[in-house]
Amino acid sequence: MELLIIKSGQDYIRFKDETYLLVKLEKASVFHFDQMELVRTHEARLKEKEFKAVCIKKLVLTEKDL
Repeated sequence: MELLIIKSGQDYIRFKDETYLLVKLEKASVFHFDQMELVRTHEARLKEKEFKAVCIKKLVLTEKDL
């Protein structure tokens, strides 16, 4: 499964209650590829708010037997 995630420096972004939070990967907001327009909007807003090194990343999840 492939999802989109937004990164700022070494941290990730969580969008909650109209606020952007810097978090670790396990708390980050993730989006489906069909939400690319929304993700790009978030990216632009983060840059306007002067978050550092903002970029969109592809998060790849795989499932394996233990």
